[in-house]
Amino acid sequence: MLEQRIQQHFIDSADLKYQSAQGLEGPLVAAVHAMSASITGGGKILACGAGVCAVQAQMFATLCVTGFERDRPELAAMALSSEAGYLGTASQPSVHYLARQVRSLGQAGDVLLVLTVGGNEASLLEAIDAAHERDLMVVALTGHTGGAVAARMRELDVLVCVPHERAARVREAQTLLVHCLCDGIDVQLLGEQEML
Repeated sequence: MLEQRIQQHFIDSADLKYQSAQGLEGPLVAAVHAMSASITGGGKILACGAGVCAVQAQMFATLCVTGFERDRPELAAMALSSEAGYLGTASQPSVHYLARQVRSLGQAGDVLLVLTVGGNEASLLEAIDAAHERDLMVVALTGHTGGAVAARMRELDVLVCVPHERAARVREAQTLLVHCLCDGIDVQLLGEQEML
């Protein structure tokens, strides 16, 4: 019984990735172009997420700085702190912690990468609003329909929406999307390299 359940996880995950590859290809290419242009123009990528997605934002920033699958110079990327009390006081933690970081660190030409499953977290919506105030482009990796995040996106922003409702499947696909972004940026900056 448990063995069958485990196998089903693998099947469902592979199925989603295979079925959504063609539909996500275009938005991923647009996201890679936006991020590469930002970096080559002297900008940076600020990455954020809520809950488990904050870990994926940290992974993206780490791969940009340390390298994805080849040696290269460090890229300007950082994950915003996911600690709600980070920019508040002990007695009154801030609910605007991501937006404040975007306002203090973001500059025109930078990109804000937002990772979310449901797309309705207030902290992420405020971060998107702050990014728009500071003239940052937003790239959002979401699940299902994109939620309120999708509604906040502007014409030049990029929405990469994994077409699934189950959080585990969306997060698995988002890890692959992060890898695609990192690989794509490397290819844009350094040229093709044989895939291992």
